[in-house]
Amino acid sequence: MTHIVCSHCGATNRIPDGRDLASGNCGKCGRQLFEGQPADVSAAILEKHIAKSDIPVLVDVWAPWCGPCKVMGPQFEAAAKRAEPRLRFVKLNSDDNQSLSGRLGIRGIPTMIMFKSGREVARVSGAMSSADILAWADQHLR
Repeated sequence: MTHIVCSHCGATNRIPDGRDLASGNCGKCGRQLFEGQPADVSAAILEKHIAKSDIPVLVDVWAPWCGPCKVMGPQFEAAAKRAEPRLRFVKLNSDDNQSLSGRLGIRGIPTMIMFKSGREVARVSGAMSSADILAWADQHLR
């Protein structure tokens, strides 16, 4: 059984082993669990992803006024299209979630943080191409 958190409502879904994760829908809200693009999440939903998801979670911490974040946004989206559902891609607006950004120790944006089994396993700051994002993620998934 694989536990997947819905990025829309925060419900934890149990997906039977061997089932295609990419085609699953949330049992609570009915929305697709993976839409091929990063989900903008609140602090509460992100904390559920980190604590309850069985797949690694890659978080892009960004802000709407940040030039490098604007450059990286489409790259992060392209990486999500290629890597989901083996890796969950989410975006956290640091301006809207200042408390969590502080707890995460965000010093500069964009910052990507990978969580696996509830723990931070890697972090990198600065804009990256989709290929570099995927290579960096693959390096830390092993």
